[in-house]
Parts: sequence; C-alpha cells; structure tokens
Amino acid sequence: MKKVVVFCGSSVGFNSVYKEAAIELGNYFANNNISMVYGGGKIGMMGVIADTILAEKGEVIGVIPKLLEKEEVVHREVSELIITKKMSDRKVIMSKLIDGYITLPGGFGTMDELFEALTLNQLHIEQKPIGLLNVNGFFDYTLKQLDVMVTEGYLKQYNRDLLLIDDSVDGLLQQMLNYKAPEKSHVINKVVR
Repeated sequence: MKKVVVFCGSSVGFNSVYKEAAIELGNYFANNNISMVYGGGKIGMMGVIADTILAEKGEVIGVIPKLLEKEEVVHREVSELIITKKMSDRKVIMSKLIDGYITLPGGFGTMDELFEALTLNQLHIEQKPIGLLNVNGFFDYTLKQLDVMVTEGYLKQYNRDLLLIDDSVDGLLQQMLNYKAPEKSHVINKVVR
C-alpha cells in the first residue's frame, strides 16, 4: 500500500492512549513510506497523526471542504492540500487517491466515513481493505452492534467480514497488506419491475 486514508477525530479524547496510537500509526506510515490522506485538519487526532508523519519527513495529503478552511482548523503545513467545494466531493477525491482505509477513534464524522467506505465495498464499487484500529476497546460496542445486525438479518456475515479489526498497528497493517478482495459481488444485479 502506498496511500492510505485515515479517518479520526478532530478531538484527542480524554485518554492519552488514543493520541499515542495516532503517533504510533504516524510513525509506522513514515517508516514504511506510506502516504497518509486525511481530512486536512491540524486539530485533534488528525493534527497529531499529520504532525507525526511530517516530523519524520513523510507525505501527508489533506483534503478539506471549503466550509472548514478556517485558519484554526486547516493544516497548512501538509505536503499537499486539496480544497473541495462540498463534503461529498472530499470523500470522492479521497477514495480515488488511496489503496486502503484506516479508522481511529472519533465521532460522528469518523463513523460516517467508515460506514461509507464499508458500503462502497459491500456494493463492490471498491475493493480496498478497510481497517479499524480498536485502541483501548473504543469500537467494542460498535462491533457488537454489527454482530446484532448479522444476527437479526440486516447484515450478511460476508459483508461484516469486510471490516479488518486489530488493537495493534502492526497487526492491523499486516491484515491490510494480506487482504484479498472478494472475487465476486454478492449484490443482486436485477432491476425490480
């Protein structure tokens, strides 16, 4: 993998373990020549991981919508900054640039981005590895909800299995490097009349 998008919070949270995970992931990227594509912010987890990679002379590409291009939010020191008209444009551009997705702890925006990536893979629009760095069990309840969705018949197990999960950076990246996309789509290509 040469470029990976990282979805994460615009806050660092209350527990330093999340910030430490962002630093560890940033160092992994820089040491393995993986470029990071992200939301373009200089605050929170986004800023921590961007600053870590930049300090190690790695490449960071920020993609930020015009409405968030405020001086206190946007990271002007990134390797490349792409400003989009809309939030939806941001996601399309990110998707075109990258080889995989990683999600760290965050809020609504982070979850929105994660589930959109999963949906693209479920629909076989994309076939990129999607990793979840489950630091400190942060996503445990989210994962339990996914299991409930399978149990109750709203999510197929093979789609649930699209999400690669680990609590360590090395373990997650190894899964992503070994990822084999499903050979055929499970989507029914029929038009209902």
